[in-house]
Amino acid sequence: MRNRLKPVVALLAALCGLFLFTNVWMLRSTQSQVFKMTSVPARTWAIVPGARVWASGEPSHSLEDRLQTALDLYQQGKVKRILVSGDHGHHSYNEVQVMHDWLHQRGVPSADIDIDHAGFRTLDTMARAEPVFGVKDAIICTQRFHLYRALYLADARSLDVVGVPSDRRVYQGELWNQMRESLARVVAVLDVSLGREAKFPT
Repeated sequence: MRNRLKPVVALLAALCGLFLFTNVWMLRSTQSQVFKMTSVPARTWAIVPGARVWASGEPSHSLEDRLQTALDLYQQGKVKRILVSGDHGHHSYNEVQVMHDWLHQRGVPSADIDIDHAGFRTLDTMARAEPVFGVKDAIICTQRFHLYRALYLADARSLDVVGVPSDRRVYQGELWNQMRESLARVVAVLDVSLGREAKFPT
């Protein structure tokens, strides 16, 4: 029995090693691209990845904080345009219209907001940014736990990107988000390594 378990134990150890290595490598390889609001270099675009919108039509706390970060960058003149990218896979759920309206109500002209209705995954958002919207350089606005993967996927598309963490409060389910994101980083590396494309590239 013990001999039969050895291959299983070896496989599990290898998978755990790969999991840890991928996470540490991604964080270290993108760390130099993470800036505070006060020191981030200017770029043409801010990219705001989508997050949950409540049934009331209000953005969740995490999404609101991403939008506030983009708004601050725009008002400070550090970006000229904002790309909001999220889930609009069903007529009854539209993250990006909520994101657009939130920014517009706070003074950003609609002409300076581009809407990506097919940002179902971070992979989709970054893969579509340049060919669909002409984004070549950007500041990514999202929570720190998600920022490293977003930067990695943007780098894989040869975008000139930096990021500003959008953490402005303690979020519900933060531990779960960290655990899920650790796995998502491994999936992101596999996506890039295998050349997986966005669902709707154009």
